[in-house]
Amino acid sequence: MTVDLREKIREVPDFPRPGVGFKDITPLLADPEALEQTIDQLSEWASERRPDIVLGAEARGFILGGAIAAKVGCGFVPARRPGKLPPETVSATYALEYGQNSLELHPDAIENDARVLIHDDVLATGGTVQAIGKLVEELGGEIVGASFIIELTFLHGRQKLGDWDVHSLISY
Repeated sequence: MTVDLREKIREVPDFPRPGVGFKDITPLLADPEALEQTIDQLSEWASERRPDIVLGAEARGFILGGAIAAKVGCGFVPARRPGKLPPETVSATYALEYGQNSLELHPDAIENDARVLIHDDVLATGGTVQAIGKLVEELGGEIVGASFIIELTFLHGRQKLGDWDVHSLISY
């Protein structure tokens, strides 16, 4: 049986600030069939790109990023908030649709010529993934794709990612 994943997304009005309609994936994650279907669909797409590494953006990119990597048969690298990774890190700062943030990687997490697929839960303005992608390229990796559960098309984040291969399961 196929689950309508869109029905498993809860909209939270005015979060994290007034005017923002937050797309909450928690109900999708709590439903075993929806979760399995989501992992299967994202993993099938990722497999075709033959990544060496799936890089998951903190925090919700971790949830499925590791599962995608395990299913594809490659490694997983977390992109963490500042101060969460010991000892040495490299950092990328980016603008959010409602603020600014940074993510860090270990400088040895991406080997030269590693094929990297970036995964996050939502593609909004594209700033998070664009910043992480630049960091991956600075470390010598090659971006082979970016996957998302949700894409907010009205924010035009895909355009920021240029000619990257981008995939999302649900669009708003």
